[in-house]
Amino acid sequence: MAAPVIDTLAGERAGKTAPAPRKGGRFSVHFAHYKWLYLLLLPGVVYFAVFRYAPMYGVSIAFKDYVPFLGVNGSPWVGFRNFEDFFANPDFPRLLGNTLILAFLNLGVAFPLTIILALLLNEVRLSILKRTVQTLVYIPHFLSWTIVASLSFLLFALDIGPLFQFMNNAMGTNIDFLSDPAWFRPLIVLQEIWKNTGWGTIIFLAALATVDQDQYEAAIIDGAGRFRRVWHITLPAIRSTIIVMLILAIGQMLNTGFEQIYLMTNALNREVADVFDTYVYFVGITQGAYSYSTAVGLFKSLVGIVLIFGTNWLAKRFNQSGLF
Repeated sequence: MAAPVIDTLAGERAGKTAPAPRKGGRFSVHFAHYKWLYLLLLPGVVYFAVFRYAPMYGVSIAFKDYVPFLGVNGSPWVGFRNFEDFFANPDFPRLLGNTLILAFLNLGVAFPLTIILALLLNEVRLSILKRTVQTLVYIPHFLSWTIVASLSFLLFALDIGPLFQFMNNAMGTNIDFLSDPAWFRPLIVLQEIWKNTGWGTIIFLAALATVDQDQYEAAIIDGAGRFRRVWHITLPAIRSTIIVMLILAIGQMLNTGFEQIYLMTNALNREVADVFDTYVYFVGITQGAYSYSTAVGLFKSLVGIVLIFGTNWLAKRFNQSGLF
């Protein structure tokens, strides 16, 4: 930065003005200065270009009667017929209801628990204990849903599962938790909490690390207790982070997770277990209705986009920092 300033001063002393840098030259200098950062950005750009944007070409089969032998371009155009068939399907209200119920349960239970766990970890002053707890709550995130489902089967297995025996003895009943439709959603929410709540605290703990400690000291001098310090200092300080994460969570509401639902579904609980993700698999892959299942997936994606923009607009309307 010192060299251009010296050149400008030298030009002024000589009685002439230094020429303004050209736009092209300015970009090349900027690119050369940050070339390693752009190099680090390249793998992410390539990933999204290849695996996110390039496959969007196949979305066009949602508006066609796709025949694999004819290809995407050769298949006849049918317009919105696949969407009309989906909305008129008797399964649509059930699928929408099951998906929304699971989405709101995860959003209303798992999301607040992530914030609460982050606040509790932030209050732990013993470094060894804090790191140990963080490690323990992070580990389940790295387990696949197959392992999580297998653990659930072992714990709630009929007659021999330890949790099956404990809960039935405590309640005086004989409930098959894995097959009872009334227990399907609680099990899904519990699995989500156990697997992802700890991992979700990382963002909030990073935000909590930026809170000015002088505010806590001033609040202690004023006689504020631990709960009032959290309510009046900690939560307002991470409000913007909470709103951004909430917007992202709402945008993913309809993505209930295919693998988890599929592994926990059986013939007895299918009535409440079927969601958009599993329906796309059963109809599109097992029955070969590619165009129809693509229309279902596209509908789910469009709803997610509307939810993101709508939630962001509401956040801006209430003078809060949104996602963009």
